[in-house]
Amino acid sequence: MMTLTGQPIRTSEISFFVLKILLMKPFWTLIVCFCIGACSSNQNTAQVFATEAGAIGGYDPVAYFTQSQPVKGIKEFSFEYADQSWYFASAENLELFKSNPEKYAPQFGGYCAYGMSRGYKAKTEPDAWTIVEGKLYLNYNTDVRNIWNEKQSEFIEKANANWPTVKVSKFEN
Repeated sequence: MMTLTGQPIRTSEISFFVLKILLMKPFWTLIVCFCIGACSSNQNTAQVFATEAGAIGGYDPVAYFTQSQPVKGIKEFSFEYADQSWYFASAENLELFKSNPEKYAPQFGGYCAYGMSRGYKAKTEPDAWTIVEGKLYLNYNTDVRNIWNEKQSEFIEKANANWPTVKVSKFEN
């Protein structure tokens, strides 16, 4: 076999060329896998609404039940649940949550209850909350909460039907 310059190709050069190609394949496979992983990790499919401040914006979910108002949690009282950091205003609230997170965690992962009734995830504001039959519901803002409150049972029923599908969908803030 000859090169373009008319010089014969030595077996050692062919072996080196083949070895180089074989070594490059795993490298490129690794690069492609890394890129796919990096791209897919940018898609927020979290089942709990969280900000940089933590789950439900760093607010204490127990305080809605015990103090009837949103209260910011502190890092000293934190707990990992559902792949998110939850913050609490007191050690007592932290222990209450640990003992029964399903009781205190907001419905639909803290995403907007009205949005969920319409089939999508939406962020929530801490002051747009309601407790219905012992369950905490958060909404996008107080105006949306007021709309949601007009037909709570209807919206809750629709949101419950949508949640199994929507909870794994991408959240676009």
